[in-house]
Amino acid sequence: MSLFDHKLADLHDLLHKKEITIADLVRESYKRIEEVDGKVQAFLTLDEERALERAEELQKKLGADEGLLYGMPIGVKDNIVTKGLRTTAASKILGNFDPIYNSTVADKLHAADAITIGKLNMDEFAMGSSTENSHFAKTKNPWNLETVPGGSSGGSAAAVAAGEVPFSLGSDTGGSIRQPASFCGVVGLKPTYGRVSRFGLIAFASSLDQIGPITTSVEDNAYLLEAIAGLDPNDSTSANVEVPNYRSALTGDIKGLKVAVPKEYLGDGVSEEVRQSVREALKVLEGLGATIDEVSLPHSKYGVATYYLLSSSEASANLARFDGIRYGYRADNAENLIDLYKKTRAEGFGDEVKRRIMLGTYALSSGYYDAYYKKAQKVRTLIKQDFEKVFEDYDVIVGPTTPTPAFKIGEQIDDPLTMYANDILTIPVNLAGVPGISVPAGLSESGLPLGLQIIGKHFDERTVYRVAHAYEQSANHNMKPEL
Repeated sequence: MSLFDHKLADLHDLLHKKEITIADLVRESYKRIEEVDGKVQAFLTLDEERALERAEELQKKLGADEGLLYGMPIGVKDNIVTKGLRTTAASKILGNFDPIYNSTVADKLHAADAITIGKLNMDEFAMGSSTENSHFAKTKNPWNLETVPGGSSGGSAAAVAAGEVPFSLGSDTGGSIRQPASFCGVVGLKPTYGRVSRFGLIAFASSLDQIGPITTSVEDNAYLLEAIAGLDPNDSTSANVEVPNYRSALTGDIKGLKVAVPKEYLGDGVSEEVRQSVREALKVLEGLGATIDEVSLPHSKYGVATYYLLSSSEASANLARFDGIRYGYRADNAENLIDLYKKTRAEGFGDEVKRRIMLGTYALSSGYYDAYYKKAQKVRTLIKQDFEKVFEDYDVIVGPTTPTPAFKIGEQIDDPLTMYANDILTIPVNLAGVPGISVPAGLSESGLPLGLQIIGKHFDERTVYRVAHAYEQSANHNMKPEL
């Protein structure tokens, strides 16, 4: 049995009973990485020497009142800046970037005395749904190495599913935590926009990006969010809203809660086995005393088009800073400054990043701004209003996380529109800025994980966790891949 089969609280107890040491936990992580990461390819950069030094340092200070993250190993997505530890956003253009400062979440993890094991693979600049767009490696799904782990936080989800780390951080712009969590059979939360600081997160789309936790259980997820959430003066979009004790909501009691099921989330494009898994999950929630009703989110069908116009527009602005001048990759043999910009960006960015920059630049250009970008912002408001209307009468919204189980590597990489449709059920949550979690909901006929998505009101992660935990305990989908 791996140490990482234990929950965070159990590992904490083992440490204080002196049955294990912090170095044992760190070595367990690197041992497992050595065993399986050649196949899974979740990690891009490891930090073994510093991690073991930190483990010895923390072991000497181990007392009676440390938090649950004390000495715990964690993996961090490679678009989250870590001081002195290479951060590439899985792009050639940042292939040699060693940051001189920490992101706020990295500082919070350090303050909680967690130990960073290394940086995790992703789609380049978080643009993708399969982690096939990384410049450095194609991460595999631990459940079936011929299938994708999802994206863009594919490395973060795969590392947890494969038992390489007990938990990780990802980022979610249009489903990039929840979709890979669903594909890999783990728990992934996108917090409310503003709940977690974005300072030090390499920006893709600033009005949509959020950092969030990926874990093996809802309880661990709740604790990790508590550690990284809160107001940050370095991030103007960070909200001044109190961070509650999320674990206190994990009572298993959801009697009287009102659950909405959008008919659009079980419509065309959603496979029958995914629909069936949601129906079975709803029976579990009903058995626990929740009330289930069908509702409509009528504008969700415009979510994908709205998202790709807005996110690409923001990306075209955010990625303008990568020019070969100040840091990162620089092309050789440029004739002049403009030529340097062109060559550096042409050679440094991958195809998907270029595609989105071009789309975003077009949508923001004179003559097209009103027709595309401005109209997309109006539709975004309608999508947000749909959620607000449902939440006037209901506590949570429940549906599938993804329309299908994980697909095969290479199956959709040459078909961007089909690839984009994988996020059809997660994108509206980012457009509305509300929190959403994916929890395991059984296996498909082919033995691949399925996910249940639970969506809550703004800054009401407590209720999301409450429902997710009650379902997790009752459904008891204790799933683990055999690698």
